[in-house]
This record gives sequence, C-alpha cells and structure tokens, in this order.
Amino acid sequence: MKDKVYVIDTNIILSNLQNLYRVSDEGSNTIVVPETVLFELEDKKKLSNELGYYSREFARLLAKMKVKEVDHKDGFKVVKYFNEELVLHVIAKDKYESEFEQVHLSESNDKRIIEVAAIAQEYYKGAQTIFLSIDIYARTFAQFKGIKAETLHDDKSTVPKFEFFKQFDLDSSNFNSLDGKEVELVDEQYQHQNFSYAFESPDGNSEYAIVCNGHLDTLKENDFKSLQVKPVNLKQKLFTKAILTDMFDLLVIDAKAGSGKTLMSIASAMRLIDVGHYDKIVYVRNSIESLDKGADIGYLAGNDEKFRIYNMALTDTLEYIAKKHLKKSENKENKESIESKINELSSKYCIETLWPGEARGRTLSSSIVIMDEWQNASEKTTQLILSRLDESCMAIVIGSNRQIDNMYLNKYNNGLTALLKQTNVMHDEIKMFAIELEKAVRGKFAEFTERIFERKK
Repeated sequence: MKDKVYVIDTNIILSNLQNLYRVSDEGSNTIVVPETVLFELEDKKKLSNELGYYSREFARLLAKMKVKEVDHKDGFKVVKYFNEELVLHVIAKDKYESEFEQVHLSESNDKRIIEVAAIAQEYYKGAQTIFLSIDIYARTFAQFKGIKAETLHDDKSTVPKFEFFKQFDLDSSNFNSLDGKEVELVDEQYQHQNFSYAFESPDGNSEYAIVCNGHLDTLKENDFKSLQVKPVNLKQKLFTKAILTDMFDLLVIDAKAGSGKTLMSIASAMRLIDVGHYDKIVYVRNSIESLDKGADIGYLAGNDEKFRIYNMALTDTLEYIAKKHLKKSENKENKESIESKINELSSKYCIETLWPGEARGRTLSSSIVIMDEWQNASEKTTQLILSRLDESCMAIVIGSNRQIDNMYLNKYNNGLTALLKQTNVMHDEIKMFAIELEKAVRGKFAEFTERIFERKK
C-alpha cells in the first residue's frame, strides 16, 4: 500500500499539470481522480486558453498511461492507471447522494468529488487519504465528512520579503563619488535584490541610485528630459530610469492600482524605440475575463476590436500620452485629433496587442514586451510568453498581488510571484530589475479610497 492517497480537485490540474508529478513523489503516492473531475476537464477541453490547454494535456497523459486493472466494487468502480512516474486511479460511483443541480453546478460537483474522497478513505485503508484542493469551500466540505484536506504546498509557503529599495546612511561628502562606483564598496552588506538605493546623510541631504552591473547609477536632472510623460515620484523615477538604461532584460514590477506602472512602461518604451534600440511594443494583458471570453468570441490574431475591453489600460495610456503631445504642439484637443494622435502613436511605435492564447508558435524580436495584470497569469503562461522572446527583446512584467481575479491562482503560485522570487538570485542568462510601486498617483479619489478602504496589515 502506498504511503499517501491524494484525491485531487479539478483546480489542482487546471492550475498546473505539473502538480500531479509533485504530489506523486515519483510514484510513491497514489493519485485519485474522481470521475466528476473528468467531466469538468472534458467541459473545458475546447477552450483556447490555458484552462483548455491543461485539460487537453491531462487527456493526453491519461491516454498514454497503461491500465493495470478495473476493480468493480459494490457501488463504485476503480480504473487503475500507471506509468513510470505516476500511479493514478479514477473512481466512479454508481449512484451519488448529492443531487445534480445545474443552477448550483460547482457546489454539486464539489459534493460529488467529496463523496469519492469518502470512498477512497475506505478503499485505501492503511494509507492516509488526503483531499487536495485550492478551493477553501471544497476543503471545508471534505472536513465536514471527516476527510483530511490540504491545499498545495506552494499555497502554504510564504512570499519572501523583498528589499528592492534599500535606505542607506551615508555622509553627504561621499555623494559626489557615488555615480559609477561599485556598490559593494559603498554597502558591504549589499544583496543582489537591492536594486535601488536611497542614500541619506545626517545633515538631511539625499541621493538616489539604481544598481547596474554591480555599479551605482544615480538619478540625474536630465534623465527624463526626453520623455513626453515624466515620472512624478521617487520610485517611478527609479523604475523609469531602469528601463531607459536598457541594461536589464527582465523588469518585474509589483505595483498597486493607480501607481502609473503601465503609463511609465509605455512612455519609456517609446523613448527606447525613438533612439533605435527596439522596433515595436507588444502589450500582453492577462486577465481572468480575457481567459474566459477568449473561446466564446472566437478570438483570432488581429481581431483587436473583439478584445478592446481587455486592452482599455493600453487605450487609456495612449490617450493620455496623445493629449500630452497635443498640448505641447498647441493643437486643439478634440475627439478627432486625439483619435488621430493615438493612431499615429500606434503606427509610429508599432504597438500591437497579444492575447496569451495566440502566442504559441510565435517568436518576438526587437520588441519591448509589456506583460500586464500578471498576478492573473499562471507559471505556465509566464513560461509561454517569455519563451517567445528572442535575445533582442526586453520584458516588463507588471501586476499586483492585491488584485488576483483568477480562481485557480493565489499570491503564492501566480506568474508575478514566481518571477519576483527569482529576483533574489543572480541568473547567468538574463539581467533582472525589480521594484514595488506602492504610491497611487491618480489623484484625490485614489488617495481617498486607499485611505478609507485599505486596511493596514
């Protein structure tokens, strides 16, 4: 008998198929898949998003496995599959206690899955049976039945504390020699994740810098002179400077709503195209709404109008920049001139949108790829997009773990967090930069709602 038996919920497969291999522990544990999970996966197979991808991947996995036996018991059946890495059993009941209700489909399915978990507890006597689900409600149903319930191990881990921005006490007499100086000569306790510094002196002076290739690059008055839209606070300036140096391949930004992350990303990307470093901007937005709707509307490359609602952040940004251009040139602001300027900007900077579902098979070159709302992207989607980029690209990943809408993800296992964790170490292949933008810049309403509705933790 195996050490543990894991009865898995559908969301375990849909969050990442690799979860099966992690739970299996090289075949030492048995994985039980209730037939209701198969029905839910079958229902999603035709979707063109990553949920459909994982559903099809599981079907392919099952098709390649061998059947050891089919065990007919009183009231249920067990089909036993295996391969070199997995022992996987599918259990189906002849008759379920829970009534199937279309209007409460999710709850009905949860309860039927728990019924199978209860059978597994009896069937695999001598082993520890554990129901595995991301859904707290499903785990609660299991506990009502006296079944041990857990979430993924990743969900029980902690998101490390990041020190992207380090405050450092330094005598102001040293400020003039900071630019270009090796950071470890200034800060002996320097860690790789210290991407930006605020140097404070006892006499009240300050100096700020980012770290490029182990050396300090201080903020200067003319850093943003060429930008149509300029950063308005310190961390925006550090973030923008990091883009403009063009010394980083991958920038990861954890930023709250209204912090200007998309605006400054687009504005800085435009400048890099102006000076000939890149040819185009590719905007990728991963939202749970776009994942769900992608299959419904039959999204195809170039069908921008169908996905216009999901790219409104980009549209709003371009409108803001267009108005800045028009004011500077003293053109009259009206709807026609704004739309004309937006079209001009889109053409000049070769701005295109990319939905994750259409990324497979593509290769992006000489592009600044802005990956927005990345708290709603899985590790698989993150791998999919980043693997499309060749060496001539820069990637800017932005999102907020305060705004996760994907029911299959949380702050521990999404693509944004996965990349943030990688900023703690140095990588041979790419140079990374990261910062947290926690100050809203949208004005009085953003400040009001932040103060009223956000609880201090």
